[in-house]
Amino acid sequence: MTLDVPNLKDFDQRLRDEANEDLADIVPTEATKKTQIIAIYGKGGIGKSFTLANLSHMMAEMGKRVLLIGCDPKSDTTSLLFGGKACPTIIETSTRKKLAGEEVKIGDVCFKRGGVFAMELGGPEVGRGCGGRGIIHGFELLEKLGFHDWDFDYVLLDFLGDVVCGGFGLPIARDMAQKVILVGSNDLQSLYVANNVCSAVEYFRKLGGNVGVAGLVINKDDGTGEAAAFAEAVKIPVLASIPQDDDLRKKSANYQIVGTSKSQWGEMFAGLAEAVGVAPPIRPAPLDQDGLLNLFSAETTGKDFVLEPATDMDMRGKNVAPKKSLEVVYDDV
Repeated sequence: MTLDVPNLKDFDQRLRDEANEDLADIVPTEATKKTQIIAIYGKGGIGKSFTLANLSHMMAEMGKRVLLIGCDPKSDTTSLLFGGKACPTIIETSTRKKLAGEEVKIGDVCFKRGGVFAMELGGPEVGRGCGGRGIIHGFELLEKLGFHDWDFDYVLLDFLGDVVCGGFGLPIARDMAQKVILVGSNDLQSLYVANNVCSAVEYFRKLGGNVGVAGLVINKDDGTGEAAAFAEAVKIPVLASIPQDDDLRKKSANYQIVGTSKSQWGEMFAGLAEAVGVAPPIRPAPLDQDGLLNLFSAETTGKDFVLEPATDMDMRGKNVAPKKSLEVVYDDV
């Protein structure tokens, strides 16, 4: 029996051709699979987990079957959903069960509240492993547990947007999700992260990927408008604007769910749930650094700063004293 081994040079050239192909004529369409798998990205601390916990709760209240998977090593998504209670992560449970010679069962890692099914992938101990690799291991275990046979309307993946390694980019790189939702605010750092995610989506679209950006959720919106301007510049819609409000801040800090019809914020999250469901995956137009800085005033970012080159003498500091030369100098004859 002979095996056909692909020519690596041909494969390499095909990847290059795909990367250079103009895909501007691709028309974004709504996700067609029964289960919408949506990856949510945002800067750490921007309120991504708060948004997701309340969004998933509202979706379930509206009659949808929802699975929420926390893919951030901080494991704060499910903590908010479960009133501050930390559930066992897939990584730690898998390690413990393996040492005991046992198999992981769904009831060991998946828990539910208000119709939402939720689990946390977790991550390694500090300084003892790669968080991205932990994500990959977690999804491998989910496949063994029957992930592809589960019956849900929505699977929401909560990813840390600051980290750009392969593990955290898994849904985009491997077409695991149909679309991405960004969470940002009117500050440079959160929009920098959102722009990075747009760049990742664009990169993999050039390689033949299908994941698109469904839109931006503006959290802690103080009305200054930079996040909305960013969305317009990269050609994605704003799905919702969650105001900077003391009531929301206190309820989030106390692990209270506001994504319910019983809350004064229920209507806002119901609108977000509807927008998330119908928003098509769009190919974004990421900004360069200058384009991102231009969304803000020069006083805010220092974008008018002029770089002053360092000199060799600057670098030598106290060692700047001249050294004797070994050059031979001849007297005039």
